[in-house]
Amino acid sequence: MTLEHSLREAFLEVFEELYGQKPVATLIQFQKTRPEFPGDLTINVFPFLKLTGKSPEATAQSIGEMMLQKTSIISGFNVVKGFLNIVVVDSFWVSVFSEANADSHYGSQPVSGQAPVVVEYSSPNTNKPLHLGHVRNNLLGWSVAEILKASGKRVVKVNLVNDRGIHICKSMLAWQKFGEGKSPADLQMKGDKLVGEMYVRFDKELKAEVETLTAKGVDKEDAAKKSVLMAEAQQMLRKWEEADPEIRYLWSMMNSWVYKGFDLTYKRLGVDFDKIYYESETYLLGKTLVGEGLKSGVLTKKEDGSVWCDLTAEGLDEKLLLRADGTSVYMTQDLGTAQLRVDDYQPEKLIYVVGNEQNYHFDVLRLILRKLGRAWADQIEHLSYGMVELPHGRMKSREGTVVDADELMEEMVETAKSRTTELGKIEGLSDKEASELFETIGLGALKYFILKVDPKKTMVFNPEESIDFNGNTGPFIQYTHARIKSIERKAAESGIDAEANFIPPAILHEKEKNLIKLIYQYPSVIQQAATNQSPALVANYVYDLAKEFNQFYQEHSILKEPDTRLRLFRLILSRLTSKVIKSAGALLGIHMPDRM
Repeated sequence: MTLEHSLREAFLEVFEELYGQKPVATLIQFQKTRPEFPGDLTINVFPFLKLTGKSPEATAQSIGEMMLQKTSIISGFNVVKGFLNIVVVDSFWVSVFSEANADSHYGSQPVSGQAPVVVEYSSPNTNKPLHLGHVRNNLLGWSVAEILKASGKRVVKVNLVNDRGIHICKSMLAWQKFGEGKSPADLQMKGDKLVGEMYVRFDKELKAEVETLTAKGVDKEDAAKKSVLMAEAQQMLRKWEEADPEIRYLWSMMNSWVYKGFDLTYKRLGVDFDKIYYESETYLLGKTLVGEGLKSGVLTKKEDGSVWCDLTAEGLDEKLLLRADGTSVYMTQDLGTAQLRVDDYQPEKLIYVVGNEQNYHFDVLRLILRKLGRAWADQIEHLSYGMVELPHGRMKSREGTVVDADELMEEMVETAKSRTTELGKIEGLSDKEASELFETIGLGALKYFILKVDPKKTMVFNPEESIDFNGNTGPFIQYTHARIKSIERKAAESGIDAEANFIPPAILHEKEKNLIKLIYQYPSVIQQAATNQSPALVANYVYDLAKEFNQFYQEHSILKEPDTRLRLFRLILSRLTSKVIKSAGALLGIHMPDRM
C-alpha cells in the first residue's frame, strides 16, 4: 500500500467522523509540500468546504488534529491557509529504504500475460541515411517501449521500413544516370550515404531541368509536371509495381546497401526492434482493404480510376487511396500494416511514434479503418512529437542540409573526448577504457538532451550545451553515478562491508530523508511516464535524484562519519541511489559508467 493510499484512507475516515459525510476519494489530491514549510505531502482542503461549512483553515486544522491522533504514519502537521501539510514519521521512510534496497528490480513491475502493446518507431525511407529527426524518433520510441515494459506491459517493438515509392525511385534513377555503376564498397562509404547522395543529386538535376523550362516561358508548376526526369521516375515506379525484373533487381541491390548502413547506425545508437515490416510487403494488403471498401460502398472510384474515401461528413476532406494509374499512397500501406499487426499480435494498443506533421494522417487512418468495420481502430494511438530544429532553422533532406545521425554521434563522442580529457577525468584509464568512456559520455549526452524535453514540444538541439558536467545534462548524472561507485570502491579498500546486516537509524537527517523520498517516487514516475508516453518524466526525475545526492554528499560525510552504524547506512543509501540512477538511465538508453 502506498503512502498516498494510506493517507487518503485516513483522511476519508476522519472526515466522515468529523462531518458525517464521506467525500469523493478522487478529490483528495496530494502534492509535494513547498520547501519553505515543514511537511512531506500537502492536501488542498478547498474542494471540501461545502461539506464542512467551515473556513479553509478551520477545516484543515480539525482534519490534521484527528489524523495525527488516529494515524501512526503521521508525526506532525501544519496549516497554511487551506493547505494541510503532513509530516510523515521517519520510520516510514526507513521502511521505504529497506524495501527498495532489498528489491533487485526496484521500480519495475513484472510483465503481465495480457495482450501486448505494439510500438512503431524509426520508420525510415530507404532513399537517405538517418538524420537528427530520426535520432529523436528512435530514442523516443525505444525509450517509451522500455518504460512500458518496466510498467508491466508486454511490448513489441516494430519498425516499418518505407522501401518503395516515388522517393525511392528518384534515388534509383539518379544512380542509374549519375552513379557510374559504383557500389558503396567501391567508394568506401556506407550504403545509406551513397543512396542519400543520389536522392540529393536527383533533386539538383530536377531543379536544373525546371529552370531550363521556365526560362523558355513554361509556368514553374507546369515545368515540374513536364520534367523528363520526373516522368522517368514515375515510369520506374509503375514498372516496380508491375514487378519488372530489371527494376526489382536494382531496387533490391540499392536497398541492401541501405539496410547495412542502417544496422550500423542503430547499433551505435543502441536501439533495436522485435520485428521489421517492409512497405513493399504490406502495401498489397492495403490494396486488398481498398478493394473491400469499394465492394461495400465505403470507398468510391472516380472516372480516372483513382479511389477515394469521402470524409467530409467527419469534418475532413476526401482522401486519395489509389492513384489513377493504380499505384498506392502512404495511407494504403498504413491500412495494410495496421491490419497485419492486429493479425500478428492481437494487441492491446498500436502506438505510432511519428512527428506532429502527420497528425492529420493518423486522424484519417483511424476514420477509414472504422468505416471499413475495424473495431480496433480506436486502439491506434499517435505519439505525436515535435520536430528537432537547429539553432539556424529546420533541416531539408532534398537539399542535403540535414544533420546526419552518424556524423552527429561522432561529433558528440569527439566533444566528449575533448571535454573529458581537458577536465582530467581519464587519469588511470587504459586507452580502451578511455575510448569506451568517451562513447558513453558522448552518446549519453545526446540521448539525455533529446529525451529530457517533453515529446510534444519542438526542440532546438545544441550539441555544445549537451556535454556539460554541471547542470541538467547526461554527463552530470553519469558523473554522479561514477562518484558513488568511487565511494563504494574506497569503502571496500577500507574494509567497510556494504553487504553487512545492520539496523538503520531511527531518526533521519533532512538530506537523508529527502534522498529516500525521491527514491520512493521512482515506481510512480515509471507508471506516470508509461501513461503519458513521456521519457522526459524519467529523465528529469533522474536529474533531480542526482542533484539531491550531490547536496547530500556535500552536507554529510559518508566514509569519514565516526558513527559506524550511520556510516554504513549512508554508504548503503548511496549505493541504492546509484542503483536507481542506473535503472532510470537504462530506460533512456543511457549507460552509467563506474569511473569518470
